[in-house]
Amino acid sequence: MIDLRSDTVTRPTASMRRAMAEAEVGDDVYGEDPTVRALEEKVAGLLGKEAALFTATGSLANVLAVRSLVGVGQEVLCEASAHIARAELGVHAAVTGLTMRTWVGRPLDLATIESMFAPDMGPFFVPTRAISVENTHNFGGGAVVRIDDLRSLREYADRHGVGVHLDGARLWNAHVATGTPLTAYGEVADVLAVCLSKGLGAPIGSLVVGSAEVIAEARVWRKRLGGGMRQVGILAAAGIHALDHHLERLAEDHEHAGILAEACGVDPTGVDTNIVVVPHPDPARVVAAAREEGLLVSAVGATSLRLVTHLDVDRAAVDRAAAILPPLLA
Repeated sequence: MIDLRSDTVTRPTASMRRAMAEAEVGDDVYGEDPTVRALEEKVAGLLGKEAALFTATGSLANVLAVRSLVGVGQEVLCEASAHIARAELGVHAAVTGLTMRTWVGRPLDLATIESMFAPDMGPFFVPTRAISVENTHNFGGGAVVRIDDLRSLREYADRHGVGVHLDGARLWNAHVATGTPLTAYGEVADVLAVCLSKGLGAPIGSLVVGSAEVIAEARVWRKRLGGGMRQVGILAAAGIHALDHHLERLAEDHEHAGILAEACGVDPTGVDTNIVVVPHPDPARVVAAAREEGLLVSAVGATSLRLVTHLDVDRAAVDRAAAILPPLLA
């Protein structure tokens, strides 16, 4: 089967498995796992931040990151289809007590944010405490939020005394697609969440990245929420290997996405990274028919298909998928 459902379906390579097997480990709840510490220091350094914290999932990383900026009864602003609003099962409200208000449209719309912003007016209205941006934007077809737009957001947030959260689950793709230094993304956000188990191909893991103070508090909250882990250097080693060996190759996934887009009648110039959204009136039928041809794709809502390229789909598989899809779409 050729699996284009998501970049989360990748399996560890043989060399990654060796790195995991040979990892030096310790008790991470005690802060004594040297491989976890090495991963955290590496990612913090890449993004120009003081510290990072390893988590099992991206959802947990986002919860810890957003709650560092937004308290109980306060709000974060984000786009309506952002992962924190749509795909984390309401955990931010259910567990940390914050509220969300959303805009519909572009992943970052500063004019709309300005119109939505709520200052602290005492015991009358919910105050805005942070703005969250997802980069790249999953349900926006892997769209990249440009660094100039993020810098404008940073300036606006500073003027109004609010925080910026960057959901960077696929920030590595944005970095490779645009050449923007990773440290530039660190400069525009107070706190970030980045993932290792999507395009980078690790089997598990994300990190919260921010100041030493934020990460120290996040470590407490991780334990409080049941996320403390023991000899987890085995997993951290996969993340280090992924960063060392799989980061620059993301450009191949972007090239492959362009090939699939063109085959499916989608303008490839509108595909920024590794996600292709294909409009279709009956995506469920195409999903079923593609499976019969040995190809797995996803339906996203009632009128779209999603194709995601990744480490486990080479050029031959992409060419095969590009041959299978056009007649099914027609």
